[in-house]
Amino acid sequence: MSHVVFFLVPGVHLLDLAGPAQVFSTAAGFGHPYTLTYVAEQPQVSTAQGLPLVAGLDWPDLGPEDLIVVPGWRTVTLADGDPAIGAASLQVLRDHHAGGGTVASVCAGAKALGRAGLLDGRHCTTHHDVQDELALRHPKAVVVRDVLFTADDRVITSAGIASGIDLALHMVANRHGPAVAAQVARNMVVYARRNGHEPQSSAMLRHRSHLDDTVHRAQDLIDARFDQQLPLSALASAVGVSERTLTRLFTRATGLTPLRYQQTLRLERAQHLISHGATIDAAARSVGFEDPRMLRRLRARTA
Repeated sequence: MSHVVFFLVPGVHLLDLAGPAQVFSTAAGFGHPYTLTYVAEQPQVSTAQGLPLVAGLDWPDLGPEDLIVVPGWRTVTLADGDPAIGAASLQVLRDHHAGGGTVASVCAGAKALGRAGLLDGRHCTTHHDVQDELALRHPKAVVVRDVLFTADDRVITSAGIASGIDLALHMVANRHGPAVAAQVARNMVVYARRNGHEPQSSAMLRHRSHLDDTVHRAQDLIDARFDQQLPLSALASAVGVSERTLTRLFTRATGLTPLRYQQTLRLERAQHLISHGATIDAAARSVGFEDPRMLRRLRARTA
């Protein structure tokens, strides 16, 4: 069981909080064990949008598998409306990271991580309106401008508002694999977006930026069994359409045929195995190619 603790400060933005919370709650609904807890320094927290929130005052016991998220608050500069954060709360952030845990922030929440000393020597980001100020306040930090989020040594920061969803999907993908992150994104009807300065590492996410439910169901099957024989007839029957219709819908949504999508997943996995010391023949067998020459041809095509 993994705890996700949201540390709430006065003036917190609802979407900074609700976006990541929805991601982890949705993942829990798919059978991945997350417990969400909300902690503040006062029992009722005002929000930037006027809706009061109720939070607990006591931190749960946390371990290395757990996560603390600091959502952002309404601010024009980091000094405006600067919420007081007690020394005890900042110490919890420090201690959790020192114990092997992960800490994350959305938008101006990066300031709390900075005050806890967790940005020094690490890449980080925040909302574009306050990036320069964050860099001035924390000269030892490496502020990366105009990206959705950064991850550096279990300190994860995002640009603000909706980018908190991207940050949370990134963490779900790292923990449970890109297929689960794609499933969560699909359920939330959001795009599985890129980091902003790095290409998406997984074809499972790269080809999920569409809203065609039939194609998503076909992709779910291929993602789970890409190393097996998947005849187009069986795939079409499983999602309830004809082979011709599936090919047309799949190509329109992803730019690939179902076979080419499966080959892309196989190639990506084989490249990973080869980079970790596997021979081409062994990698080909592992991902389902009966003839290693097919893997060689696909690798040559993308070289």
